[in-house]
Formats: sequence, C-alpha cells, structure tokens
Amino acid sequence: MGMTADTLTVASTEAARPPVTQDAQPAAGSTAVPAASWVRSTGDLAWRFVGILVAVAAVFYVVSLVQVVFVALFLALVFTTVLLPLGDFYDRVMPRGLAMAASLLTAVLAVGALVTYVVTSVTSRWEELATEFGSGLTDLAVLVSDVPLLSALGSPDEWLADGGAWLQANAGDYAGTAAQSAGVIGEGATAVVLAVFCTVFFLTQGGAMWRWALGFVPAAQHDRWERAAVAGWNAFSGFTRGMFFVALADGVIAGIFLSVVGVPLALPLSVVVFLGAFVPMIGPVAAIVISVLVALAAKGPVLALVVLIGMVVVAQIDANVLQPLITGKQVSLHPVVMALVVAGGSVLGGLLGAVVSVPLTGVAWAVFSTLRGVPAPGVDPTPHGPAHDPTQDPTTSDVTAHQAD
Repeated sequence: MGMTADTLTVASTEAARPPVTQDAQPAAGSTAVPAASWVRSTGDLAWRFVGILVAVAAVFYVVSLVQVVFVALFLALVFTTVLLPLGDFYDRVMPRGLAMAASLLTAVLAVGALVTYVVTSVTSRWEELATEFGSGLTDLAVLVSDVPLLSALGSPDEWLADGGAWLQANAGDYAGTAAQSAGVIGEGATAVVLAVFCTVFFLTQGGAMWRWALGFVPAAQHDRWERAAVAGWNAFSGFTRGMFFVALADGVIAGIFLSVVGVPLALPLSVVVFLGAFVPMIGPVAAIVISVLVALAAKGPVLALVVLIGMVVVAQIDANVLQPLITGKQVSLHPVVMALVVAGGSVLGGLLGAVVSVPLTGVAWAVFSTLRGVPAPGVDPTPHGPAHDPTQDPTTSDVTAHQAD
C-alpha cells in the first residue's frame, strides 16, 4: 500500500506523543478552576504573609533590644552619606584616610560655626530681648484678660499662682522625669559617639567591609547582591540629600518670612529652622516656639500670632509638599505611601520609627525591585523561553517534507 519513509516517520512521531485524556480537555468556553487549586494557592499566600509578619516582628523586637546600637548605625550611615562626596573631593589632593578625616573635620566645623553664630547673635541682644519679653508678656496678659471666656477663669496673676502651686505639688514627679531624661540624654550621647566612631571606619574601610560581608553570599550570587546593594545605597543617599535640600528650603522660606514681617534675628532663626528640620517632629516644633518667643519679645503678641500662623504654614509646606516631592522622589515612593509609612512607623516605634521609616522602606523597595529584576544565575531571563522557530521543529519538518512529496 505505498507507505513511504516519511509516512512512517509521521506515524512514529504521533505514536510517541502522550495520549490526551478526556478529563484534560475542558469544555469550550469553560474557565472553571478546581476548588482545591484556589484553596491551595490562597493557603500558600496566607502562610507566606504570616511568615513575612513574623520576620518583621522579629526585626522590630531585636531592634528594641539594641536600640542604641541601631540609632548609632543609622546615624553613621547618614554621616557617611553626607561626608563621602566631600571626602572624594579631598581625595584628589591628599591620601584617602587623610581626606576622609578632613571631610569629618569640615562637617564638625561647619555645624559648630552655625551653632556659634546663632548663640552669639542671641546673647548679643539678650538683655534687650529679656526686657522686651517682659513687656510682651504684660501686653499678652492684658489682651487675655479682655477675652470673655478666659476672663471667667481668673486673672493672669491667679494663673501664675495656681501654676506655681501645681509645680510644687508635683515636684517629686518632675524629679523622676528629669532623672529619666538625663538617662535618655546619656544614651543619645553614647549613640552619637558610637556613630562618629563607625563613620570613620565606613569612610576609610567601607569597601573592604562590604567585600567581607559579600563573602557570606555564594559566589554565583555576587553580581545580583552587588546590584541590589548599590540600589539600596543610592536610595538611602538620595533620601539624605533630599532631607538636606528640604531643610535648606525651610530655612530660606522661614528667613524670608521673618524678615518681611520684621522679626529681629531673622537670619539666626532661619538657621535654627534649617537645623531643626533634621529632627522630625521635635525640630520644627522647637523652631516655631523659638521664633514665636522672639517675636513676642520684640514686637508684642499680635506679631507673635502672625509669626505662629506663618511658621505653621511653613511646617505644613515642609510636611505635605517638600518632603513627599523631594525625598519621595529620591526613594521612589509615592507621597501617599510615604504618609502611611511615617504614620505606621510612629505608631510602632514612636519618634525613632517616624525618623527611620521612610529611608528603610525606600531601601527595602530598591533592593527588592533590583533582586526581582535581575535573573538568578542559570535562569533564562525571558519568561517564556526562546522564541519558537517552526523550521527547527523536527515534527513540523517531517510533516512539511511529507506534504512536499
């Protein structure tokens, strides 16, 4: 019956293919998925989510045990980010170690000069400000006594007497609070000293320390983790640079506003706003209080109220415009995500959580995005494998040859 070799080849190829059962062929237009499939996938996803929550909780617990060490390490990374470009600049004309030491000394001198300028500016006018502050408090007391709702509560002299009696009654509690505050200040000083110590080694031996840490990773994974580390460092350094520009913008805006409304010491107060912007929550509030007190001492309660409103507006511009746009862009986080992260960090870790939540989230997202985008060694980067070439399929070639015959 005229069976050629090509016919036998096609028949043998068809016979070699695994049989297709009736259960494996879904009905036309059917998209039903077996119940066990989605239950299993949902369960796997739930267990993974629980594992992530447990890991995050463990990290928070460990950080709470070594909070001083964590703060010191975070500050050291911030200092390193700020000083590294300056050290690279000095490195052009002097040895590496000397260049990094010079960058650290430059930063200390710059901060010291700013603080000295503020202190000397205030002390040079201290007697004048103290006299004006007393008259401003007198004017404020007269103004408050004319308010109907407040006048019913008594006179300002009665408020001062009641306040003094309350302070005497709670002197013991304040002594305990002061002792606790002294302990916190001591821990803060320890963290700063440790941070400076670590910064010196990060600047001078950072590359060697990273290569040592990378030695714990399998050699085949070095490239992936190198890229991830670079992405994380870029996100962290970008956030630090963004914070500097935000603080500088706050100082300039506050200085212009205080100069326009006629507050004395506008330039030193703008420096206070600049330095306070690096301390979230506490720094801006302290800058507002100091500015209002200076305005009250110099120009009276009306200007103090104007300064209070203006400085609150500046703080809102910082929190709701500059921070999300500048720092959020540096860490590739949406402003809504930043707001939620800061809120969650403050709930979980208080002030420390609010400070570190955004940079740590940005670093984690950068590392995750890089590791997800870089294929593992030996894995095909294309999701569906190489493009299918019909001319290279042996079965298709046999069928084509048979049809040609």
